[in-house]
Amino acid sequence: MSASHKLVDPLPDWVPSAARLYLIHTEDGRSLRALARERGVHASTVMRQVRRFEHRRDDPLVDCALGRLRRVATGNLDPESKESRNMTLHIRSASREAGALLDEDRLNAEALRVLRRLAEPGVIMAVAADMDRAVVLRDGAEGAIRLAVLERPVAEAFALREWIACSKAGRVARYTITSQGRAALRRLIDGVEADGERDEDESARGRYCQAESPVAVLARRRDKDGKPFLGADLLIAAERLREDFEVAQTGPQVTQDWGRFLTAGVGNGIQGGGAGRGPAAARDRLAAALAELGPGLGEIALRCCCHLEGLETAEQAMGWSARSGKIVLRIALMRLKRHYDSLGDSAKMIG
Repeated sequence: MSASHKLVDPLPDWVPSAARLYLIHTEDGRSLRALARERGVHASTVMRQVRRFEHRRDDPLVDCALGRLRRVATGNLDPESKESRNMTLHIRSASREAGALLDEDRLNAEALRVLRRLAEPGVIMAVAADMDRAVVLRDGAEGAIRLAVLERPVAEAFALREWIACSKAGRVARYTITSQGRAALRRLIDGVEADGERDEDESARGRYCQAESPVAVLARRRDKDGKPFLGADLLIAAERLREDFEVAQTGPQVTQDWGRFLTAGVGNGIQGGGAGRGPAAARDRLAAALAELGPGLGEIALRCCCHLEGLETAEQAMGWSARSGKIVLRIALMRLKRHYDSLGDSAKMIG
């Protein structure tokens, strides 16, 4: 193998050791016996790991992840080069840059946000071959409800770490969380709870440990006429608010005081149609939504949709009478839906 194909840069810390062995063997041309001697293990152990990753390339996300790591490590970032033409999926330039910059801190932040949603009942991740993002969905009675969006390189890293597995292949592949993914989520949650910098935010620990959104639980309740207390459109609005909140938390301003947007007059001049990606655009959309709701409605939405406080807890914190919270929350979600409807498709994060 020519020197131009040698690995020149170290791989990110989050890359599994078996994947490293596979790339060193295939790119550097190092023999299995040589790799085994360096690591002090039997050659058959290295061979099993290398062969296992070769078989795992049937998974489109794993295949793309290995190809992306190979290009980054060899300094060849051109997916149209001769060495890259056997890739099974087209990768856009924005995704290539995100993949090259993906480090362990960002991976863990995204895992905490996304794996928690995948751990909820009936939730899957959908990945289309011609899109540079993946979407997390929950199948509902009135159709799928979007819960989160993530960049494709992040989804590829999840698959490479075996946190997710393909449950249905096809033009739009479906992925579900694995036992390794649930274990990783527990470790990340334990890390958040042990982090002294986050100890001041009691709601954060509750949010990370919640198995399901209180709004989703409320949506399953029926009124006296047997109809859902919250329609699918209101649940979608709640999930959209939570999605922006979660994405905003992955940025540098994780200690953002959202309470200031609940004060009358603070939100003047805020534009809510930000269609950009990333934490900054999500913060703008969230700030505009809270400013639109105003005090009271904004606080109950922030508590129940974003901080995942139960209705009883929110009622006590806000000094409201028992069983009044669900009525106010429904009014808040109706106004929130009207706000999102006024923005049209411009504020959506996937399309």
